[in-house]
Amino acid sequence: MKGLLMKKCFSSRLILVFAVSIVGSPAFGQDRFSDPVQVLIVTAHPDDDAAFSGVVYQITHQLGGAVDLALVTDGSGGFRYSTLAEKIYGLEITNEAVARDHLPAIRKQELMAGGSIVGIRNYFFLDQLDDAFSTDPQPALTTIWNAEFVRKRLAELLRKGSYDLVFVALPFVQMHGHHKAATILALEAVELLPPSERPVVLGGFLCAVGNQPIQFEGLDGYAITAVGSGQPLVEFDRTQKFGFNNRLDFRIIANWVIAEHKSQGAMQLNMNRGDAECYWFFDINDVTQETAVRDLFGRLTVRVR
Repeated sequence: MKGLLMKKCFSSRLILVFAVSIVGSPAFGQDRFSDPVQVLIVTAHPDDDAAFSGVVYQITHQLGGAVDLALVTDGSGGFRYSTLAEKIYGLEITNEAVARDHLPAIRKQELMAGGSIVGIRNYFFLDQLDDAFSTDPQPALTTIWNAEFVRKRLAELLRKGSYDLVFVALPFVQMHGHHKAATILALEAVELLPPSERPVVLGGFLCAVGNQPIQFEGLDGYAITAVGSGQPLVEFDRTQKFGFNNRLDFRIIANWVIAEHKSQGAMQLNMNRGDAECYWFFDINDVTQETAVRDLFGRLTVRVR
């Protein structure tokens, strides 16, 4: 799989040399983010970003904002449902030994193909081991990953990028332990910054338009994940209509992103699931920035042409 890592792909083992547009984060109490807005997504696995696809598409396409992505694991554990992809890639990637060698490059290629659809700008690969499924975040936080490296690397990216927002997976109890660990480390990285330089962190999860979303007040044992209200602050309706005769909506964008992850066969079953993207506002954020978040999401509504 040599040659699969393309430009705009940055490994944690490489020296990063690239230009970043430095745009200051909003001061506390300010009701608008930078224009154009700057966003960093932090995910555990190479297909997790699909959950944010509608919002990311509108940020980059309608608002002209910039979205980067930091991927914590190498994705090498995603081989169990890869049967259909073996013919595509010409490799026995349901064999764990083969997968550990080849899936990291394959899944980065898939990630960047999906990212090109929604407009992701830069990728930062931290290459921690994608070991196995568990709902417990502790192994990743203590032994499987180099948590200190991840935390400091994310803080470094946040300082250099001057992001307004960070998107992470909502770490509810049934979620994969890697998702929880990546979110915890991202929140801890934000806390390493001076208060005036901290971006707003939002936890995203798919929900149904008009239905009550899950109640999330925080992950037990991890106070940094607290959400006092329990409810999402904002949501993005993927069923918004646009295009000729209003026949298009943002579920199509999400489906296109999902379709790029062919090594993850079972993920394709998520097509057309989730009519809205809901986002929770963590308590570590400055509450006065809720207005800026609401304003941003208000501007993501489809513009009538």
